[in-house]
Amino acid sequence: MTEPTPTPDASSGLLFTPVTLGPLTLRNRSIRSAAFEGMCQGNAPTPMLRDYHASVARGGIGMTTLAYAAVCRSGLSFPHQLWMRPEVVPALREITDEIHRAGAKASIQLGHCGNMSKPAMAGCTPVSASTGFNLYSPTFVRGLRAGELPALARSFGEAVRMARDAGFDAVEIHAGHGYLISQFLSPYTNHRRDAYGGTLENRMRFMQMCIENTLEAAGSDLAVLVKINMHDGFSSGMQTADCLRVASELERLGAHALVLSAGFVSRAPMEVMRGSMPIRSMSYYMKRGLFRFFARHFGRILVPDRPFCEGYFLDEALQFRRALRLPLVYVGGLVSRSKIEEVLGCGFEAVQMARALICEPDFINRLRQGEERCACTHANYCIARMYSQEMACHRHCTLPPALQRELERAERKEAGRR
Repeated sequence: MTEPTPTPDASSGLLFTPVTLGPLTLRNRSIRSAAFEGMCQGNAPTPMLRDYHASVARGGIGMTTLAYAAVCRSGLSFPHQLWMRPEVVPALREITDEIHRAGAKASIQLGHCGNMSKPAMAGCTPVSASTGFNLYSPTFVRGLRAGELPALARSFGEAVRMARDAGFDAVEIHAGHGYLISQFLSPYTNHRRDAYGGTLENRMRFMQMCIENTLEAAGSDLAVLVKINMHDGFSSGMQTADCLRVASELERLGAHALVLSAGFVSRAPMEVMRGSMPIRSMSYYMKRGLFRFFARHFGRILVPDRPFCEGYFLDEALQFRRALRLPLVYVGGLVSRSKIEEVLGCGFEAVQMARALICEPDFINRLRQGEERCACTHANYCIARMYSQEMACHRHCTLPPALQRELERAERKEAGRR
C-alpha cells in the first residue's frame, strides 16, 4: 500500500519563527514598513488609521509600523501627516491597543522632513543642514544654526517618550531617504563649514545626537530601529562605502536593528520603491493647479522610472549583512513567499513590506495558508496618491477611465519585466 504524500506545512520555514530585536520579540519575522498612510487629518490619528493597522495586525503581521510621524511642527509636510504631541497620545493608544489585541506588536516611525517640510504646515521656513532651494517642494530652505541642533535632537527623545505613553513596542528613527538626518549625512545637501559638515565624521554628529536622545528615552524596554540608506541613488550623494560607515556607527551607538533602504526623495524618489510613477494619477489628486500642471507635464523628468524586480536591494544589503553583527531588516519589493524565505535565509532577522500589505492587509495569513504571491502588480497608484489623499490600492478603488487605462498600461509594463 502506497503511503499518502504529506501535505507541505505552509507555516513552516523561517518567516513564521519568532525573532528578537533588542528587548522585543515578534511572533514572526514580518514587519509592515513605514509607508505613509495619509490618514492623520489635522495631523492627528483618525479611525481610518486605526482600522487599517488593526486589519494588518489581524492579517498576521509580526509588527506594524505607523509612518512618517514628525517629532515637532517644523518637520511637517502635509495636513494629513502625524505630528507627535501630547494631545494625540490617547488616540495613538487606541491604535496600539487594537494592534495588541490582534497579537501583533506596534512600532512608529519618527523623523523630521527637513527641506521637504512645507511652510504652511511647519509654521516657519523649512530647515535643513544647509541653506538652499528645494525644487521638489518647491521652497526656500534655511540652514540650521549649530545652537539649534541640540533642541531639535531632544525632540526625538520627547517623541519617543510619547510613543511609550501611547503603548508602542518599538520606534523606527528615519535617517534615510533624504529627510533631515539624511540631509546632514549626505554631501549633496550638507555644505556646512562647521563641526556638522565636511567630513563624514562631522556629518554624522547630528545623527549621533538624535540617536543618543532616542536611546536614552527608549530605556531598556522599547526597541529602537533605524532606517538608513545603503546609497542615495546619484553620484553626488552618499555611496555604499560611506553608508556602511554610518551603519557601523549606529551599531556602536546601540541601535537594536537597522532597516536597509536607499533613495532620496528630492533627487531620486523612485530609487526607494522602483517601478514607474503613474503621472496622470499623481497629478489628478493634486489640489493646486500650478503643482498639477508641472506634475502632469514635467513629472516624468522629475520622477524618472527605476525598473522593478523582486528583492531589488538584496545584493547590496548582503554587503551590510557581512559587515555588521546587529539585527538587520530587509525592505525592498517583496511579494512572494519564496523570495521572503530566500532573504531570511541570507541572515536577515526580519523583512519589511508595504505595497503587498496595501493590496492585501492579510497577506501574511495568506502565506500561512499556502499562497505563494501577493496580487500587487506594482502599478504604484498607492504611491501616486499618498501625498494628496489617504493611502489606497487601485484594486480597492473606483477610478476614472483615464486613470484605469494608465494603470493597466503600468501593469502590462511591469509584467513584461518579470
